[in-house]
Amino acid sequence: MPGKTQAQTDAVLNVLRATNITAPATVYVGLFSTNPANDASAGTELTGAGGYARQVVAFGAPAADTGNVRKISNTGIITFGPATGSDWAQAVGFGIFDALTVGNLLYWDSLTTPKTVAVGDSAQFAVGALVVKED
Repeated sequence: MPGKTQAQTDAVLNVLRATNITAPATVYVGLFSTNPANDASAGTELTGAGGYARQVVAFGAPAADTGNVRKISNTGIITFGPATGSDWAQAVGFGIFDALTVGNLLYWDSLTTPKTVAVGDSAQFAVGALVVKED
């Protein structure tokens, strides 16, 4: 099930214990060829693919979604690539990280439509297309 990692869940719950969350200065989005689990294990990021790197992402203010769900979405276009050397593995999901490399996975979700990026091609999220939800 997509969502936030256990570490991020713990950080949110710890607010009720008077432990503040320290927000990362910048957050990054990465692509997965195998989605992780909420314990941040078993995911395979596209690292090592020619031309691939996590991208900075900025989010707008929380907004209403269906039911009690709240959501945020990206405020600018996010572009990965272009791919160089060889085609990238098919991306099936995305993750939000607190660092450009390594770091901690905070949230993740499956892509609506998986994407294979061929040499010379790029992958892109339009404004508002990258959505993170909380309920």
